[in-house]
Amino acid sequence: MNRNVLRARYFAGAALAVGLALAGCGGNNTPAGGGDTQAAPLSGAVAIDGSSTVEPLTSAAADLFKETQAGVNVTVGTSGTGGGFEKFCKGETDISDASRKINDKEKTACETGNVKWTELQVANDALTVAVHKDNTWAKCLTVAQLKKIWEPAAQGKITNWNQVDPSFPNEPLKLFSPGTDSGTFDYFTAAINGKEGDSRQDATFSENDNVLVQGVSSTKGGLGYFGFSYFEENQSNLKAVEVDSGAGCVAPSLDSAQSGNYKPLARPLFIYVKQASMTKPQVKGFVEFYVTKIDEIVKEAAFVPLNATQKSALTAAWETLKSS
Repeated sequence: MNRNVLRARYFAGAALAVGLALAGCGGNNTPAGGGDTQAAPLSGAVAIDGSSTVEPLTSAAADLFKETQAGVNVTVGTSGTGGGFEKFCKGETDISDASRKINDKEKTACETGNVKWTELQVANDALTVAVHKDNTWAKCLTVAQLKKIWEPAAQGKITNWNQVDPSFPNEPLKLFSPGTDSGTFDYFTAAINGKEGDSRQDATFSENDNVLVQGVSSTKGGLGYFGFSYFEENQSNLKAVEVDSGAGCVAPSLDSAQSGNYKPLARPLFIYVKQASMTKPQVKGFVEFYVTKIDEIVKEAAFVPLNATQKSALTAAWETLKSS
């Protein structure tokens, strides 16, 4: 992953801003248990599945945790947010990665499965619309233009870039979308088309974001969307499209995602923890590590960090979870 630039920006901006804000609150907002929280050796398994967007972040947490707890086997699957919640609510996993909030249907499934959970926001994301590196025309797209491209009515009809805007070239439009079990798909369709899951079906779909990156980067007229970290990792082969929601063009970035100015595609990222799994020392130890080392993990995975308010909320949620 191309992390050097991101880390420099993180240290120079986001981390400093959060640190100053926390210091200004008068006290240490590091979640309780910070520091050397893993002195006692642990063993056993931690089962995780869900969002492919959140997977690199959770995998980074697992890799760092392994350095101090070699006896714990953390597995991280990528069934998509919806697929992850399906397993989670059946009691098959300890933690579910999610790029959107749990929905009512999933809450009912968890109630049926007697699975009680706690939601923890662990990072932010700028859901990135990307095009081929040789695309010189789609520097900024309005929300209306994105809807014109992706709405169900566009299926089989909007197939060329010059149909999106007459000033665009006569270039075939090839679309690449996260799969329908993906929280990214749910979030994007709701934000752009006005209804979750409402999308044309003649795109190339995949739950694997790397497949989408490969598709866009190898197709001159390609356009797709995925998490910001996947764009940053592949930015030498892609271009990010700025998005105009009515107040001017805004590029996806650490700052625009953390501030929420990248509308409507800035979003929070979560892990959901099964409360019953907290009785397993290895699960409790991993979640505590994830929470207390969140800044280090976010830097390692090149994600957008939490702001001061979000980090305080994470602290509070962890305190409640570990004492429940």
